[in-house]
Amino acid sequence: MRYFIPLLLATNVIAQIGPNYERPETVTPPGYKGAVNWREARPLDTLPKGAWWRVFGDARLNELMERATAHNQTLKAAIARFDQARAGTGIARAAFFPTADINSAFTTQRTSPNMPSAFPLNGLHYVGPSYNVPLDFSWELDLWGKIRRQNESARADAAAAANLMQNVLLGMHADVATNYFRIRALDGELQTVRAAVGWRRQALDIARARVKAGAGSELEQAQAETEVATAEAEVSALQNQRDQLENAIALLTGTNPSAFKLGGNAGLLPSPPGVPAGVPTDLLERRPDVAAAERTLASTTAQIGVTKANFFPSIRLMGHGGYLSGDVAKLFEGNSLNWNIGPSIAVPMFAGGKNRAYMEKARAAHDEALANYRQAILVSFNDVENALAALRNLSTQTEAQHRARASAQEAAKIAHARYEAGTSPYLDVIEANRSLLITERACATLAGQRLIASVSLIKALGGGWDQNLPVTVPTTTPDPAARGSTAEKKGFLTKVKGWFKRD
Repeated sequence: MRYFIPLLLATNVIAQIGPNYERPETVTPPGYKGAVNWREARPLDTLPKGAWWRVFGDARLNELMERATAHNQTLKAAIARFDQARAGTGIARAAFFPTADINSAFTTQRTSPNMPSAFPLNGLHYVGPSYNVPLDFSWELDLWGKIRRQNESARADAAAAANLMQNVLLGMHADVATNYFRIRALDGELQTVRAAVGWRRQALDIARARVKAGAGSELEQAQAETEVATAEAEVSALQNQRDQLENAIALLTGTNPSAFKLGGNAGLLPSPPGVPAGVPTDLLERRPDVAAAERTLASTTAQIGVTKANFFPSIRLMGHGGYLSGDVAKLFEGNSLNWNIGPSIAVPMFAGGKNRAYMEKARAAHDEALANYRQAILVSFNDVENALAALRNLSTQTEAQHRARASAQEAAKIAHARYEAGTSPYLDVIEANRSLLITERACATLAGQRLIASVSLIKALGGGWDQNLPVTVPTTTPDPAARGSTAEKKGFLTKVKGWFKRD
């Protein structure tokens, strides 16, 4: 027996069933269409994501981001899922150690005089109390590496949950920034359309005065009234879009939409921050969704080893010892002591194909995770290319649109001057003003779209390009109703929980 335990402990280091995980090779294009060099994508989880939104220099946006980080319920759920996965690693790690339980029993019993016995009982039986205080001991020896594979899988699952938490954080910040810049663009459009309502009303007043003076026609007045009503309808439509985006930001910041208000800001939108030409290709590898997919693949690979170990014998070291007596006064005397110890070996013989089905299921799960990992890489390429194309094309479109606005402004001046001189009909003024309004609204929309494209690029690159930013863990406002809330951390338990607090 003294050689038995060291021998079995040695097997924990030697044998391990199942495939070892190796990151699959990925085929990538030689570079971006925007001339950025590539290399093989690998998740670099430790690189910082950073407060990338500060590159826009908008204090109001910074405030909204802080509120969203502290109060967003989806982020809190993602953090809770990470906590669950991390607790799962503790559960898996516990399988390395033996378990011991005290199962005390105090009963009144009657034994059967007909029970099997090595000697004749001749009707002898026992009626009376039984006091049993045993210590049950069990330890599964990791002979084939099954427990190690389970731990490997649990650690990979925890890492995937952490990456998915970062993905939720990144997506939430991107949604806040996107909706905020959409609102800013709508504020610019609203200012333009409301100004158009004002000068169209002035034109209507002039048309009415001309009709009264006999110098104008009722057709001109009707056309002017149509233009005023059309512009007022556009104001309502734009305001509806703005209200819905405001409510969306309220949800993202964990605020009741009825109690949230985002003031208007029709000032000029800033130019999009320039992406440095030498953006390191490592930034694409920082994408949390790619990292999560890779860790999930590692977890499913380890699960193949877990299911494969089910085909091999399992060995447990079992032990039982304690005190058994029919007299409580003699329960803890030496003569009441009883014990047994020894190995328990379970050899799988027949399970109706269950073990093989489990292994096939694990292999199929691995193949699914592999496809998801490759798809995540393709999606990351697609997102970056789309964002770069949007920035490039929107820049060209903005330049052309500004020229169109300048031409429309000049055309509106000429049409108005000719109408005042009586050489052109009022319809020319209407058409020129419509064109001017369209170009001005398009300029406001494009300014917002360029900023949104910048947000999309930053999100596609995993959250920014400044690698000197510190790594930050989302700090949320605790919910008093949550089981992990600080409201429950009192006295001694507070100190105990503090030993295991999140880093």
